[in-house]
Amino acid sequence: MDKFRVNMKMAELVEVDFHLLGVLSRVGIIEAFGERTVEDVCLRNGLDAGTFILLCSVYADPEFQPTAEQLRAGHIGDVLRYLHQSHEYYLNSAMVTLASSIEKLIAPCSATQQKVIWKFFQDYKIELEKHFRKEEGEVVPYVQKLMIGQREPGAGIDGFEEDHSNIDESLSDLKNLILKSLPAECDGRMRLTLLNYVYHLQHDLERHSEIEDKLMVPMARLLENPAAGFSASVKEQGPEQDKGELSDREKEILVNVAQGLLNKEIADRLGISINTVITHRKNITRKTGIRTVAGLTVYAILNNLIDISTIE
Repeated sequence: MDKFRVNMKMAELVEVDFHLLGVLSRVGIIEAFGERTVEDVCLRNGLDAGTFILLCSVYADPEFQPTAEQLRAGHIGDVLRYLHQSHEYYLNSAMVTLASSIEKLIAPCSATQQKVIWKFFQDYKIELEKHFRKEEGEVVPYVQKLMIGQREPGAGIDGFEEDHSNIDESLSDLKNLILKSLPAECDGRMRLTLLNYVYHLQHDLERHSEIEDKLMVPMARLLENPAAGFSASVKEQGPEQDKGELSDREKEILVNVAQGLLNKEIADRLGISINTVITHRKNITRKTGIRTVAGLTVYAILNNLIDISTIE
């Protein structure tokens, strides 16, 4: 039996997963709903109840895959409504809270440490803003035209397919830097509070990407070609992190990466093969939990493996 149903009470739905309160907020359900059913509450708020159930199902269960029938019956306009309000929340609330918390946390750090951490966060924020501007400026208008039967020649939803990996990886790197590499001078309780917020934000952004990939994109494909099927995207899971300290060779590789060297340049400098460099880099990522070059650079500076003056 499905976990969420249109005839269940809205209060019961929230009891199943309290994270869904965020979904309610972003589709405009903010009033008390008493004993009313999901269908009744959606009707009062101008929402299609079946589409709301799809949003909740994707958000609550990473393994959930909608059927073609569910996608055809859904209202893509309600999905766009959710995504737009999510963008507003991330940029105007989450990033503001994150910036304020980071600024307070790193206040006791040295000027160099503050500089690299703050720059990493600002670069992430800019990347996020760019990502959402493209969605709002290109993807949403294209889908809205599809909804009224207009198709731009040569355009297609697959041409707008977004790569969320950079955003996901950058936030994951920020989390791991706070978790593992902040100086001892930082307030411990403040650090734990910030980590809790980042973990929740990471979960929410992952669900945002799932809703785009599993609902918005395939629904748009069906508008482009109603007779076509659809293919649900399945995200590859990354390797589990290895525990343990970096070896001396791995630290050496990390320093070279932070200095901006490519794999071939590192191999030539150290007299090893490119495959060996790649293997070491994979080990570094598994041990640190950090994937981006920018994140690894901050990690190297915070752990005194490199001086900032050598990479500026």
